[in-house]
Amino acid sequence: MICRIVDIMNIDIFRRIGIVGSGRVARALALGLKPSSHEPPLLSGRSPEQLAEAERQVDGIETTPTLGALVQTCDAIAIAVADDALSGIVATLAAEASKTPSAPFVFHVSGRSGAALLAPLRDAGWLTAAIHPAMTFTGNPPGEVARMAGARFAITGSSVDAAVQAKRVVGLLGGVAVEIPEERRALYHAALCHASNHLVTLIADAAQALERAGVAAPRALLAPLVQAALDNSLDRGFGALSGPLLRGDVQTIRDHVAALAAHDPDLVAAYRAMAVATIGRLERSGAPPDAALRRALDSGGAVP
Repeated sequence: MICRIVDIMNIDIFRRIGIVGSGRVARALALGLKPSSHEPPLLSGRSPEQLAEAERQVDGIETTPTLGALVQTCDAIAIAVADDALSGIVATLAAEASKTPSAPFVFHVSGRSGAALLAPLRDAGWLTAAIHPAMTFTGNPPGEVARMAGARFAITGSSVDAAVQAKRVVGLLGGVAVEIPEERRALYHAALCHASNHLVTLIADAAQALERAGVAAPRALLAPLVQAALDNSLDRGFGALSGPLLRGDVQTIRDHVAALAAHDPDLVAAYRAMAVATIGRLERSGAPPDAALRRALDSGGAVP
């Protein structure tokens, strides 16, 4: 007989953990949760090649092409697939749920969605939650398992019991659970993307401008400056700001805009947008409005 998850909420190991997906996140979860699965973790995926690669990369797991096998044998199921594939997976699992009395705990690892996406499974009597690790996955499961220890995980449970189970899973991975209300998941995910994805664009743009300024190794030049700015901003918040906007150096800003317009015009709009945002935050922090700085940003071709 398959135990219902509510009967084992106070022990430190699942009977068997199932994972829908065979990509980077799925493999890291398989490795990270393997010690907490009495039977080998079971991965399900559509690509035989990816499943075979997962077995080569993570010892001691098993794979299956069908979701039904997960529903039949697992008391915890993680869905680690692309966001756009989630609804289809949920529908298939819900269809399988009608064929068995089992009621596993199921969670997805999408950042943008909460537990509401799993409503068909909740309606079938399953505990459901969203558990999103706030980190990147590069395809190195041992390294990612190490980084999950101490990382933050955004959790949203469909019930109090589901939230407890979500915290349990995060604890098994060595992480720290941070509860996010269902209605704030999109805001949470937007904040992460703004910080991480836009940082990549920012560095790429800056490196390109340095190349056009004649720098042969732009990222090496940027590294200590950017690393110090990142460390200081994480430690001190907006108080870590330095540079010409803080000092009110109007002519410097005017020169920046003119140089970008002449040599790297694709960067002008992004530079101006970030500068305007910085000025706005300075003013909200108590600095007096600086119309001269705003005018400098509008000069030299900053605005078409």
